[in-house]
Amino acid sequence: MKVSFDENCTYPPEYFHRRFRMQRKLFLRIMNDVKAYDDYFIQKRDATGCLGLSSIQKMTTAIHILVYDCAADHCDEYIKIGESTAIEALMTFCKAVIGVYKEDYMRPPNEADIARLLQEREERGFPGILDSIDLL
Repeated sequence: MKVSFDENCTYPPEYFHRRFRMQRKLFLRIMNDVKAYDDYFIQKRDATGCLGLSSIQKMTTAIHILVYDCAADHCDEYIKIGESTAIEALMTFCKAVIGVYKEDYMRPPNEADIARLLQEREERGFPGILDSIDLL
């Protein structure tokens, strides 16, 4: 995990983007928002004093399952997380994302959104940008 998340990581930003389908900065922003919403993503010590899974491990598992449509037990080798924990991380991540971003991103567009999208369509030449939205 350190090869992708350290400040001086081994791989270039393009590698991170290809692997996670988003920029590192966006991944970390989502991770911080999700950690602030649900303490499940905060690394804790267990009853024996050992550190549990990190927020990066839990979120990487959820993103990996969502992006690559893979089985939860596939993450065991790659991220060192068990199948039941991977499923729990995925479910908790999805609920947290909905809780954090529902008001801003999971709502019907308002007039200001439509005007902004139409302006972007004009500037960037995106034909059909609003074809799936009923504008009436």
